[in-house]
Amino acid sequence: MRFGIVVSRFNNFITDRLLAAAVDAFERAGAANEDVDVVPVPGAFELPLAAKKLAATGRYDALIAIGCVLRGATSHYDYVCSETARGLQLAQMDSGLPIIFCVLTCDTLEQAIDRAGLKSGNKGFEAGLAAIEMAQLSRKLRGKSGGAVVASGGAASGSKRVAGRDAAGKSRRS
Repeated sequence: MRFGIVVSRFNNFITDRLLAAAVDAFERAGAANEDVDVVPVPGAFELPLAAKKLAATGRYDALIAIGCVLRGATSHYDYVCSETARGLQLAQMDSGLPIIFCVLTCDTLEQAIDRAGLKSGNKGFEAGLAAIEMAQLSRKLRGKSGGAVVASGGAASGSKRVAGRDAAGKSRRS
């Protein structure tokens, strides 16, 4: 699998820690360095366009968008957070490629540091795991490996059926 990471340089004392943890998650899952591309952008607001352009290449199984926006004294924070989230969701929906949202939107620097801490609690590491999971799910749903997961009974019932084929090629449900 191939992964792309778009990372904001703004607040890089936080985003560098998130990036390192995301790459660590990929390495622990067996990804080689050449399977992960990192694209820096100036700030969080530029993440959606870069992510959309990366998705359009067709080279990736999932992307991660990494940024950190800290609340200031003006409403700028609200616009940047809202439009970054909206833009990344639109890029994901338009491309059909999983784009994991790893943009910290914090009131204080202390909150950001807590979320970019050691491996237990680092949101970058969690984003790496989410990217792997969504890449695998997307492949399954496209029919590139194994059976498809088919929900039945609704979310409230918590039940699901897994449809696929056994080793002999016969249809099965579990």
